[in-house]
Amino acid sequence: MGLSSTHLQIASHRSFTSPHHISFAQLHSDEIPVFYVGVDVGTGSARAAIVDQTGAILGLAERPITRHEIKPNHITQNSTEIWESICYCVKTALSQSRIDPSLVMGIGFDATCSLVSINEETDLPMAVGPDFNDHEENIILWMDHRAESETDEINATNDKSLKYVGGKMSIEMELPKMKWLKNNMPTENGESLFKKCKFYDLADYLTHKATSKETRSFCSVVCKQGFVPQGVDGSVHGWSAEFLNKVDLPELVADDFKKLGGIPGKNGEYLCAGDTVGPLSEASAEELGLTTGCYVASGVIDAYAGWIGTVAATTETPVPSLVAQDKEVEGVDRACGRLAAVAGTSTCHIAMSKDPIFVDGVWGPYRDVMAKNFWLAEGGQSCTGALLAHVLSTHPAYAELGVSSEASGLSRFDFLNSRLENLKKTKGERSVVSLARNLFFYGDFHGNRSPIADPHMRASIIGQSMDSSLDSLAILYLGACEFIGQQTRHIITQMEKAGHNISCIFMSGGQCRNGLLMRLLADCTGLPIIIPRYIDASVVFGAAMLGAVAAEDAIKKGKPAGSSVSRRNSIKSVNAEEPPSPYTAPSATASMTSISAMAPGVNNSTGGYPFPVMTPIEDENKQLGFPPVDPSDPDSDEEEIIEFGSKAGTQQKVNDKFAQRRMRSASGSSRLRGLTPMKPEEKTERSGDKLWKVMESLSGMGRVINPSSENDPDRKLLNTKYKVFLDQARSQQQYREMVAKTEEAISAYLSI
Repeated sequence: MGLSSTHLQIASHRSFTSPHHISFAQLHSDEIPVFYVGVDVGTGSARAAIVDQTGAILGLAERPITRHEIKPNHITQNSTEIWESICYCVKTALSQSRIDPSLVMGIGFDATCSLVSINEETDLPMAVGPDFNDHEENIILWMDHRAESETDEINATNDKSLKYVGGKMSIEMELPKMKWLKNNMPTENGESLFKKCKFYDLADYLTHKATSKETRSFCSVVCKQGFVPQGVDGSVHGWSAEFLNKVDLPELVADDFKKLGGIPGKNGEYLCAGDTVGPLSEASAEELGLTTGCYVASGVIDAYAGWIGTVAATTETPVPSLVAQDKEVEGVDRACGRLAAVAGTSTCHIAMSKDPIFVDGVWGPYRDVMAKNFWLAEGGQSCTGALLAHVLSTHPAYAELGVSSEASGLSRFDFLNSRLENLKKTKGERSVVSLARNLFFYGDFHGNRSPIADPHMRASIIGQSMDSSLDSLAILYLGACEFIGQQTRHIITQMEKAGHNISCIFMSGGQCRNGLLMRLLADCTGLPIIIPRYIDASVVFGAAMLGAVAAEDAIKKGKPAGSSVSRRNSIKSVNAEEPPSPYTAPSATASMTSISAMAPGVNNSTGGYPFPVMTPIEDENKQLGFPPVDPSDPDSDEEEIIEFGSKAGTQQKVNDKFAQRRMRSASGSSRLRGLTPMKPEEKTERSGDKLWKVMESLSGMGRVINPSSENDPDRKLLNTKYKVFLDQARSQQQYREMVAKTEEAISAYLSI
């Protein structure tokens, strides 16, 4: 069955004159606010959010998207379906927000790093196989692993451009997929269909669809396609003809790399995050229910939108490292050292630096993807939410866990956290952490992405007994949470050894609700964990921030708000004073375990933030990174609107701390509303600083989980177990090497 949705009771805005009668002077007066749209396309769904100038989300809708795997490792999607889902979500979110579409002046997109194939002549979808007759299936999903041999061939070149993608390309990147298409696409009239294709990363395709422009983002081409920005390591055009010819892709070199987006400044344009691509085309404005006065920002890969949506958060409790940094630097320089951990089924770790820092097993460094002349590094854990799901579902007590948690009215995670607290008491243990002191859980069930970068790594668990009780499941789950924390420490340690200076971790995703996991992350890494204003919506919120940057240009261009308004989708506003957000500033879950107890202010009664009330199954799905509904379910309702936020109704008011920012524009001044002309010195403002000001203005307040004292017994125990964790990783590789040598000797003997 499809998920049931609770319609949001969103307070409306004060009434405005019909947009068709708004004068330019009125538009630039303090009486007319500006709004932004964020669009996020994940693996299983598309989402859209409407955000105001305080950073409040006024409407947010989600719709499932399908994916097909008609042959193992060949996973495809449909760009037409994705665009239609986006349009549906934007219109739905507009309806929820009850604002006039003409007041939306910026839109930003993020998406998975999937490859989109389009006919160069017709701009229509081109099939990517394995069924090349189905042109609707024109996206090779990021998780598609069909291009194994092509990936090996590309990496065998040892081309210098590979050092900027972590030393070798991943099978999940775009160039191996393109090479596979060349090798496998059929011919038509004696010519391969590959020659008719042009290619986009999905986020870039969405900005193309929205504007009809061929502009590409540095985020997509640098991170996933082998583009090395001009001036880096002798790069002249960004794309390397030598490299592409070396991997037998001369078709991509032809016409000055036209199929990939062209040469910057010649026949192509490449932008940093949030830079303006242009206004919505008339066709896309109509389809989205917006206007041509809405400007489109250069998009980003979804994990990078999570970075945007979290790392500029302020905190109630000062974080000394951030306070010190803010005194020393300004603008986007403040972002350096703030690690974003974007968690779902897997977790991405993204950090910015002013200089290129090469880290073994970490992708990058990537220049210009967020801000001009700044570099980003991307580490990652292959499975985090997926790991917890596996540990729970494969244990003999899993069914009992389901019955018990349902009876208690808690999610499985909150139930297990409570169970661990009770176990601590009944066993007379010092703490919950000490319950697993002799369980050594190494959880790379699905290979290691960072920092070992070994896809052959597997799990090893030392200390298991034959106990199959619910208590043993609780302790095994504790071990899995500890592993996630220890592996995060491993990634950060390697990054810092290479030259990064990580000051704190900004989390996002449903795992933020798991107080046990958040406490373990803080104590394993020794770093403050900052829980953002929006747990589940941080990625789509980051996309909306991109739109806020582009909105500045919309106002500077002086576009009347009513230009090319879709009257069919125009929505009347009604009277209200302060529009409350349906999404509160959530903290980690109010877990029943003392280990997850955070600083004061977990709920309204203590003066802190309320957080969304979810059903236990919704809570679990969010923490595991699962899509909201299985689109292959024949009983699912295609027209179902999947909304986030409180199921018990919207919050009664926007938190006072956010309301105090009400008069600040998304750029940190009144300039966004057109009240004040730009100062001469601001005309050369770095694009990264523009983005950072938007991030600072809209991000709002986050909550801090500080690590325990270095002398805390749990910190000492975790430090010792970290040594065991490293030894387990090294030993596994040594054991495999020993076995491989033995197998080689056996093969040599048998061949005699």
